[in-house]
Amino acid sequence: MCRSIKTLRPPMTPEATAEDIHAAALQYVRKISGFRAPAAHNREAFEHAVAAVAAATADLLAGIEVRGVTTPRSSTQAG
Repeated sequence: MCRSIKTLRPPMTPEATAEDIHAAALQYVRKISGFRAPAAHNREAFEHAVAAVAAATADLLAGIEVRGVTTPRSSTQAG
């Protein structure tokens, strides 16, 4: 679907940053909505969707267990 969204879990990305997560969320919302940048009347819904997808992504990364990887996940864990 979104070929430019990279895998954010280890070992593909040892430590996903907030910027990595936001970029992936933005790319996803752009793909789904069909808008690179929304018109003014759609901006609030667009930005809300990006924030929601980013939050869900951070939750997912904090919750998954990748066996056999010893890289610390401190930046994505809820603290």
